[in-house]
Amino acid sequence: MDSLAGHFLISTPQMPDPRFQEQVIYLCVHNEEGAMGLVINNPNPEITLLDILHGSCLAIPDGTLPPVYMGGPVEIDAGFILHATENYDRYSVEVKSGVFLSRDSRLLEDISQGHGPEKFLFMLGYAGWGAGQLEGELVDNGWLTVPADLEVLFDTPDALKWKMAAHKFGIDISIFGDIIGYA
Repeated sequence: MDSLAGHFLISTPQMPDPRFQEQVIYLCVHNEEGAMGLVINNPNPEITLLDILHGSCLAIPDGTLPPVYMGGPVEIDAGFILHATENYDRYSVEVKSGVFLSRDSRLLEDISQGHGPEKFLFMLGYAGWGAGQLEGELVDNGWLTVPADLEVLFDTPDALKWKMAAHKFGIDISIFGDIIGYA
């Protein structure tokens, strides 16, 4: 089995789970034991990064703070930082070339002091699948997989990520269900 880590899962119009409709997930882990990813286009309207930093007694950096995302329905109190960098791998593990994942509060402290990565997404919770579960959802056409694109991941407005992630590969995701065939 080839790993899909570093790929986007783009929910199709056939997605039966309403929690994932029009969602894009960046897959961080995919192996024979299961998969783990983070929803990258679902900002949480009820909590801000300012709230997170205040609650952690951390400094507030200058400038506009990015939103906090609902990374998925599992462990919604757990914080994750997905970030891009060429040099900054402190406290993080590399998912794919240039994209790192961390749960280390020291990275959040670095961000609060203006020393962290320039491009990052802060998430609460994650999406997870047991062994073979994601593969079943792929067979049922609930997800489209494409290689992740850093521009979509970090520079595209959230409201456009679902369509743009597919559009980068010439796919109009809004009509995806109309063109699927079965042999």
